[in-house]
Amino acid sequence: MMQHLKKLCSLPGVSGREAPVREYILKALEQSPAEMTVTVDPLGSVIARIKGENPAPKSLLLAAHMDEVGLIITGITEDGYLRFTTVGGLDARVLYARRVRVNGHLGIIGGKATHQCTKEEKETAPSVSKMLIDVGASSREEAEQLARPGDTAVFDSDYQKLEGGYFKARALDDRAGCALLLELAGRVPGYDLTLAFTVQEEVGLRGAKAVAYAVQPDYAVAVDATTAADTAGVPEDKQVCRTGQGAVVSFMDNRTLYDKKLYDTIFRLAGELDIRIQPKTMVAGGNDAGAMQLAGAGCKVAAVSLPCRYIHSGSCVLQKRDVQDTLALLQALADSLPGAEL
Repeated sequence: MMQHLKKLCSLPGVSGREAPVREYILKALEQSPAEMTVTVDPLGSVIARIKGENPAPKSLLLAAHMDEVGLIITGITEDGYLRFTTVGGLDARVLYARRVRVNGHLGIIGGKATHQCTKEEKETAPSVSKMLIDVGASSREEAEQLARPGDTAVFDSDYQKLEGGYFKARALDDRAGCALLLELAGRVPGYDLTLAFTVQEEVGLRGAKAVAYAVQPDYAVAVDATTAADTAGVPEDKQVCRTGQGAVVSFMDNRTLYDKKLYDTIFRLAGELDIRIQPKTMVAGGNDAGAMQLAGAGCKVAAVSLPCRYIHSGSCVLQKRDVQDTLALLQALADSLPGAEL
């Protein structure tokens, strides 16, 4: 699974531009020993319907999104700098002086040097409108050989191991979820199962909405990464969830009030199997469940997430044990939920 994760995090896939990620996932699904039907919907989401050991009384959909937050080029200056804006929820504070890749070419996000800033400017993060991408071009014509308006940029940040079982990479939200689903696709589940790799989650859960209308599941689980704030300076009651404490299950966020029976069932199952699990203790954010819950006649939804430090940055951080716990939980859900009447 970690090999899938490393490769997925190396691929560019800003919302609406997920093709490299989709191609990798389609090739990986071809290697599965399980019998499945794979389709790509008009928006670009991948839907894999896997035949299990038993027919499923209830249909289960597990969904992870392929897209990542990033940048989109909006123009080019006369002296060859790239103007840009953000795609998805990116804080300007994580952008300044970072390396990025634009169509494979290295660039640096820059702006005024500190000694050129006013006192007020020194006390605040520069806005996105005040930053440019420097690709080394000296004119508009040179820059146009590298990028055009509508092209996207991603952080230039490789997968690397840290101490204590931690690792960092860009786009762990939600390439880690995609890697988990690919691991599930490599086995024959207890029941028929549908896996979806969705597009455009970061800009409004768009792919998940179309997928859920097509699949019409009874139960749907969003597999994602969520903010872990167990970092210096954050009070304990504001830490939402913690790395090293296992999979994170939400009871409510800004898009979804999760099904209570499904929520309780997940905690009960984790307890029976001695899988580490924790609630998300703040009502914030949202994920593909918000769209899947409302598709068609509606369905019961849950969110199983990985606790991720520094989410939506060039150096997201996960704990390997949390990945293993989350995989064990998803395998248990795939083998039991479709046979459950909630």
